[in-house]
Amino acid sequence: MELIPQVVQAVAGQNYSVYVYFHDGTVRLLDASPLVQKGGVFAPLQDADFFRDRLTVLNDTVAWDVDGNRDPCTCIDLDPCQLYKACPIVEDPLRDAN
Repeated sequence: MELIPQVVQAVAGQNYSVYVYFHDGTVRLLDASPLVQKGGVFAPLQDADFFRDRLTVLNDTVAWDVDGNRDPCTCIDLDPCQLYKACPIVEDPLRDAN
């Protein structure tokens, strides 16, 4: 039985990208621009400030805190299994940040 991967940190990158830190120590890079372009439930993410400022971890995955109350029921969140499978592993961009 496989465990569901858990996201422990999410950091916004440039051009609607997200560095996703998983519990196993891997860092994966999400290109969220296709989601943003879809609109619908993802429409609030088209505002770059909203995308960056509301990015967080809720429900053990990448999420955006829509109403600012950290309510896991009203956030926009992504499937952690899909993120783990689809996003490539990358170097930690924060490792050398001083």
